Order: sequence, then C-alpha cells, then structure tokens
Amino acid sequence: MNHTYGYVRVSSKDQNEDRQLIAMKEFGVPEQNIFCDKQSGKDFKRPSYQKLLKKIRPGDTFVIKSIDRLGRGYEEIIEHWRLISKEREANIVVLDMPLLDTRQKDRDLTGTFIADLVLQILSYVAQTEREFNRQRQAEGIAAAKAKGIRLGRPPKERPPLFYAMLEEWKCGKISARQAAKKLAISHKTFMAWAAEY
Repeated sequence: MNHTYGYVRVSSKDQNEDRQLIAMKEFGVPEQNIFCDKQSGKDFKRPSYQKLLKKIRPGDTFVIKSIDRLGRGYEEIIEHWRLISKEREANIVVLDMPLLDTRQKDRDLTGTFIADLVLQILSYVAQTEREFNRQRQAEGIAAAKAKGIRLGRPPKERPPLFYAMLEEWKCGKISARQAAKKLAISHKTFMAWAAEY
C-alpha cells in the first residue's frame, strides 16, 4: 500500500507552520504522516526530514508546500529531489507549483524538460534568497555597530561576592570550579570574568 507523506519546515521555533499544515490536510495528507522541522533549510541534517526519508518507499508520495521548504541550497535541493524521485522511486508534489508533480507519468520529453528546468530555477532562487538574507543581516549588524548599538545579550552582572572569590582563587585557596559554584555561575563564565583582571 502506498502512503502520502507531507513535509513542513519553518526556519525557527517562533515561526508558525499553520499555513503549511492546512495545505497538507487540504491535499489529503494524514496527520500522522506530516513531518515538521523548525530549523534552517541551509542543510538536510534535520531530524524529522531524516525520519521521513527512512519511511519513504517506492510508489509513496512526498508533498511539500513550496520548494524552499525542502531546502535552501541549490545543489542539495537537486540532490534530494533525485534521491526521493529516482533512488526511492517516490512521487514528489510541490503544492505551490503544479508543474512540479512527478505523478504525471504521461509527460513527454518537453514536459519533463520544462519541469526539470523549473526545479533548477526555483532551487537557484531559494539559494540566492538565502544568500541575500545573510548579506542583509551582515549589513544590518555592521550599520548597528557603526551607530554604537551593542548587539547580543547584555553582559551578566557580577555578583557582589565575585571580587572576594576572585582573590581567593588567585591566592590558591579555592579552585575556579568552587568559586563558580559559590557564585552560581558556570566555570566558563568565572574564567572569562577572571581573565578581565
């Protein structure tokens, strides 16, 4: 018996995957066959995606909302498309691009060529969008730094007891780990603070 599986991906934990889940259910993907990752598409080392790959058998159908939900790297998208459609012999359906539906077995050579071309173009767009995002992010960070805006978490306040612990540690009365424990901070944090003095 052939199965239909859906793959849903958002780039971070605070993003909402509801739009993709609704599309999967409307297509008829059973809820227990929907796999979701909340992780960047920069590579394919995603837990749910890897679980899904292990389940796919010949004749099954792999459904995604759009090609960039599969991934963001041009070569990797093309490679995984080949892996699913050729090696696993499963069908692939891209809901936002009906031309990318490998269930259409009656395609002639021109239809197959056009579908392959569309896949390559969309994969290229997904990768360039990722590169543009990184460039915009780097430019934004540089602009903020130029304005004197401090990025990242604010520095942790040193507890009042820190300086006494630092002196004891310097004199060899306690270890760095003991000092960190008394201050309720990590060993790494204590060592970083100590390095400043």
